[in-house]
Amino acid sequence: MLNKIKLENILFLDIETVPEVETFSELSAEKQELYAIKTQYQRKEEVTAEVFYERAGIWAEFGKIICISVGYFVSIDGKRSFRVKSFSGDEVQLLEAFKELLENHYNKTDQLLCAHNGKEFDFPYIARRMIINKITLPEKLNLFGKKPWEVAHLDTLELWKFGDYKHYTSLKLLANILEIPSPKQDIDGSQVAGVYYKEKNLEKIVKYCERDTIAVAQLLLRFNNLDILNDDEVTYV
Repeated sequence: MLNKIKLENILFLDIETVPEVETFSELSAEKQELYAIKTQYQRKEEVTAEVFYERAGIWAEFGKIICISVGYFVSIDGKRSFRVKSFSGDEVQLLEAFKELLENHYNKTDQLLCAHNGKEFDFPYIARRMIINKITLPEKLNLFGKKPWEVAHLDTLELWKFGDYKHYTSLKLLANILEIPSPKQDIDGSQVAGVYYKEKNLEKIVKYCERDTIAVAQLLLRFNNLDILNDDEVTYV
């Protein structure tokens, strides 16, 4: 089935998220209470909501997107190339720019979005943040009324599960076992909030997000038993 999908019709992506504000105390009293309720099932009894706030970025209700990196294949004179582009900084601006990309260049029915764990995280997170920020959903993210086979989303985690719904495999682990250059070099997901708020190094996060996006594309190549990308085939635009 995968070998029937044209690589040029796929937009690969990854997002990076952080808590909506730097510290728990910056939330309103009502928002603090709501966060405590939301996270109660995950926190150990002795761990307060304030201590647990460092993980707030994983929930769209308490976090925000600071980077969306995308990648796509193009063929130039018969040679493949993979182009990478990032939208970062102000959340409303990057969401609007990403929406414009989807509506202008990825609006056909045979074009797909692809991410690792995208169906559980990236795609719904982007859609929820768009709604929160009063941005009309682009067709590729608007799932209301659509049947499963009408949803134009690919998920490399789901593909690797082969129907085993209790099985989770990280992007880092898959990259390792499939001999793909690791995207996790100088930072990992747990460090993004600190790099953003304390180091104030958004550029470092963007590069990390771009490496993840490339790794997702590499996974799909390996799933199709194709040669992975080399550095010369990757262009940043």
